[in-house]
Parts: sequence; C-alpha cells; structure tokens
Amino acid sequence: MGIKDIKDFVIGKARDINDPGLFHKISLIAFFAWIGLGADGLSSSCYGPEEAFRALGPHTYLGVFIAIATAITIFVIAASYSQIVELFPSGGGGYIVASKLLSPMAGMFSGCALLIDYVLTISLSVASGADALFSFLPQGIYHYKLYFAAIIILILIVLNLRGVKESVVPLIPIFLTFLITHSIIILYALFSHSAGLHGLAGATITEVQKTRLELGWFGMLLLLVRAYSMGAGTYTGIEAVSNGIPILREPKVGTAKKTMRYMSLSLAFTAGGLMLGYILYNAGHHPGKTMNAVLIGNITSTWHQPFGYAFLLITLISEAVLLFVAAQTGFLDGPRVMANMAVDRWFPFQFALLSERFVVKNGIFLMGIASLIIVILSKGSVKFMVILYSINVFITFLLSQLGMVRHWWRVRNNEKKWAGKIIINGIGLVLTAIILVSVVLIKFHEGGWLTIFVTVSLAAIAIFIKRYYFRTRTLLSRLDRLEHVNEITQNHKHADNSEKQRAEPIYDPQAKTAVILVNGFNGMGLHTLFNVIRLFGNQFKNYLFVEAGMVDAAHFKGAEELDNLKAHVDAELARYVSFMRSQGYYAKGFGTVGTDVAEEISQVAYEIFKEYPKSIFFGGQIVFPEDTILNRLLYNHTVFAVQRRLHHEGIPLIIMPTRVDREDN
Repeated sequence: MGIKDIKDFVIGKARDINDPGLFHKISLIAFFAWIGLGADGLSSSCYGPEEAFRALGPHTYLGVFIAIATAITIFVIAASYSQIVELFPSGGGGYIVASKLLSPMAGMFSGCALLIDYVLTISLSVASGADALFSFLPQGIYHYKLYFAAIIILILIVLNLRGVKESVVPLIPIFLTFLITHSIIILYALFSHSAGLHGLAGATITEVQKTRLELGWFGMLLLLVRAYSMGAGTYTGIEAVSNGIPILREPKVGTAKKTMRYMSLSLAFTAGGLMLGYILYNAGHHPGKTMNAVLIGNITSTWHQPFGYAFLLITLISEAVLLFVAAQTGFLDGPRVMANMAVDRWFPFQFALLSERFVVKNGIFLMGIASLIIVILSKGSVKFMVILYSINVFITFLLSQLGMVRHWWRVRNNEKKWAGKIIINGIGLVLTAIILVSVVLIKFHEGGWLTIFVTVSLAAIAIFIKRYYFRTRTLLSRLDRLEHVNEITQNHKHADNSEKQRAEPIYDPQAKTAVILVNGFNGMGLHTLFNVIRLFGNQFKNYLFVEAGMVDAAHFKGAEELDNLKAHVDAELARYVSFMRSQGYYAKGFGTVGTDVAEEISQVAYEIFKEYPKSIFFGGQIVFPEDTILNRLLYNHTVFAVQRRLHHEGIPLIIMPTRVDREDN
C-alpha cells in the first residue's frame, strides 16, 4: 500500500471539480447545519449557565432573572445575525461585516478576534467534554484527561480533512441524544415542581429584598450584571451560521435563517431551563463534577434503579461527546475566516487554498495545532479558557452590531423598515457592549489581559503581512510597465484586426514546440514568452499556452463562481493565442481549473507531451531584489513544483527568471 492509498483511506479520495452535483453533495441542509454549526451554541449550555450561576454566590434565586435575561439575549443576538445574513447572503461573518460596514482595519481586528475565538472553541469544547466525561469515571484515572483531550483534537483534525458533510453526519446520533436527554431533564425538573412554582416566585422576591438590604440596589445590580456577564460563554456560537453560509444548501439565506431559528430556540430552552433546574434542585458545587452532572444526579437519584443510573450515564456521555462535536464549529468556520483574510492578504495566501476534498486544509491544521497547544498549556482548565473565550467573541459581536447600526442609519432614507432593524441591532450593540466591558473589567487580572495581548499581537502580524504584500505588489506592478511588455501589449491591440486578414497558421510537426506556463495575460507571462523568443529566436514555430485557474476559498462558493473562473482562464489564454497567431506562429491554449495548480498543470503537460513530443516547457519565476524567508513564505513557487513532477517523467521544463528591481530614487 502506497502513500496515496493510505491518504485516500484516511481522508478519502479526491472529489471531481467538474462534477455538476458537487455543491449539492457537499453542502449542508438546515438540519445538518444546526448540528455542525449549532452544536457550539447548544453545547455552551454545559458551561455558560454554570459560570453565571456560580457568580451569584449564595443569592441563587436571583438566577431566575439571569435565566430570563439569557434567553432574551439569545433571541436578540440571533435576530441581529439574521439581519446580517440577509445583508451578506454570500457570507456575513464578523470579518466581512466589519470590513464592509466599518473599515478594513476594523474588519481585520474582528477577524483576528474571531480566529482566536474559534481556536478556543475547539480547545474549550474538547476540554469541557473531557471534564464531563471524567465526572463519572474513577478519580484514579483523572490524570489521563489531558491526554484524552489531545487525542480527540487529533481525531477531529483527520475527520475535518475528509470534508464538511463527512465530519457532520456521523455526529447526528450524539446531537439528538443530547437534545432528547436534556429536554427530559429540564421538563422533569419543571413539571415535578409545577405545584410549587409560585413558591419559586415568592422565594425570588424574598431573595431580592434580602440582597437589597445586604448590598443595596446598586450592589445588587452589579451582582446581576456580573453573573450575566460571566455567562457570556452561553452566547458563543450564534455567529457561526453567518460565517458558514458558503457551505449551506441553496437557498443559502433561507437555510441560514432556518438554522438560526433552530439554534436560538434550542439554546434558549436548554440554557434557561438548566439554570432553573439548578435553583429547583439546589445543584451546588461538588469537586470534580460539573453542575450539570450534579443536577442530573440529583434528579435521577429518585428514579427507579438501575434505570436512573443508566439515564445519568447516557446523558453525561452525550453531553461530553456533544462538546467534542461543538469543536466542529471551530474547524468549519475558523479556516474559512482565515481564508477570507488570506484572500485580502492579511495572512499568507496559502491559507486560502483548498484540498482535493475542498476543505481549507492549511487552516484546519493550524486551528487544530493551536488548540492543542492551548489545551496543553492551560492543562485543560475550562475556567481559564472561558475567560479568554468570552472576551474575544464579544469583540466580534460588538464590531458586527456597530457596523449594522451604522449601516441602517446611513440607508434610512432608502430602507422603509430601517427603524425596526436598527432597534434590533442597537439592542444587540448595547447588550454585547455591556457584556464585553464587564468581562474585561472583572476578569482582566485573571487572564483577560492575555487574550487582549494575543489578539493585538495577531493583528500586528496581520498588518505586517498586509504591508509586505503591498510593497511587493508595487514591485510586481513594474513588470507591466516595462517598455518591451508595453510594446507587446500595444502590438496585441492590432492583432485582432490583422489576424482576420491572414490565413491561420498551421501546426508544423517537424518544428519544435514551446509550451509556456502562464497565470493570466500579464507582465509575468509576457516576460516569459518574450524571453523565449529572445533567447531561441525562430527555433520554435509552434506555441502552446497552459493556464490553471486556482479554485481557492474565494472561488469555491457555487457553480457560478467556478464557471466564471473557467471563462476567465479561457479568455486570458485566447489573448496569448490571438497575439502569437498575428505574428505568424501556430498557437493553442490549454486551460484547466483545480485546487492544486501544480497538479493540474502537470496533468495537462503529460497530455501535451504525448501529442506534441517535440515540446519544451517554459515557466517564469519572479526573482526579488532580496531572497528572504518572507518571500518564500508569502509567495508560492508553483513552477518549481511543476518542474520536479515533469522532470520525474522525463519532460523538459526550463525556468525563465524574471528579476524585479526596486524603483530608482
């Protein structure tokens, strides 16, 4: 068994970009999206309500207000993101929203915060799942929890490399088991106390009066705000749908809004219901156990055994495994956000590349490795990661809501329903601002400063990369301004008219054939062509041009984008062919598209060499004034990869260096 066979077995065979049903096969319907993207939100009920409830201290009955506020906040954020989905139907995550509605710099910062949030989504979900799983296992094996979490992350990396749908479908039974078991627990807690719910109202009023006398109105308000803010982890994951629109089934906006409804209803019911359950069953703190485990244990202890214990195990196992499922959101959306930022050159363009299974492979690897490092460094501390997690996600929330409020105000003269829409996003802005400021102030010295430092550091790196790309782009633009390139381009303008008056050149099988690898009708391709003519004169009578369009994250959004890419490749090749025919040479273009440009070009080259055995291949390579690590990192060197493959098959390929000099002072 070779390396390719092993790879196909683990990850799966390559998908065909020309498959007309490709997007239908890999896209997610609302139900699958609810599982893949909504599991993060639903699973946050395993730690968000607990953090809020713990922050109340002995004033447990005030949790009624927190439960109500939590449900309201979930619906407000979901409604505001539904408006974002409508405004950005091709994908309206925090990065895109802030970039378009505020500024590119604000979008970059929102994107950096979102990336760190998704890394923490993976880390926190896996660590929380390990905590839940080890809550009912013997304490003697508790020290293996960290190793277990690391293995789960590695498994998720492989699972996500197989594809979007392939990573979601196996998780359906787990998701449904969690939903059913927790619904039973919540409904049982409420109905078993239905006769005494008026007592809950009385106890809450008594608690309010007692807390007011003890802390004063202002002190009680601060306590409620603190508890409300500490439950901020509950709302994370709601934005995932707007980030994941490109992987949803058509109609994407309708599917996204339906998914958002599923997510908000299930999360509000679960989070609010669990918090009421804590109050009704006095679920206090027990070392080594989550509050959910204590609540479920208190409820099932009164049931007929061993049924009660079996239900306890099934519920806790489903909770633990769902938290692992929730890590999917980080793997599904994190690489996509990184790809969008890479397309805009905030990050190396390699993070926009897709694998043959059409997933952002480099992003998946980076997200997985980063989350693994965080789990190890934090020793799997959920409490510590929740602090980092909550701050970053609300940075993105705040910027998105601010951008939407600004947008509705600017279009108020043209949008009839702008008032209602600005109110929804305005309420979302106020709530997210309160939570963000509260969490930063309360938890700054407990680790909040670290997430701010990491986010700012990542933003600084992004700015550095963007500026580097800008400087090198300025150098590369000189290729199109050089005199001989301008001369060729000017000649090409007259080619169409003159070509109509000439007989079309015929392929000469006795003459040599030059095969030029190009990436568009531009200075680089023209330099390569011009240098071949300059160095070899009239030795070549036949000219073939090969171009492979790269299907990256920016183009892989639908069949229309792929068709446009193919049409663009064909049009660029036609310009080369037209120009060379006007000069009296036989010319032909060969276009293709794919995720791996080197592989696509090599496959076309093999076929060309069979048909034109006297071919010599030529490719251009830019030579910068200074050979630095950044040049090698930020610019892929496809021509070298193609050369290695062709030489292995005995096909000659000559690389023509094109030096780019700095502007003279």
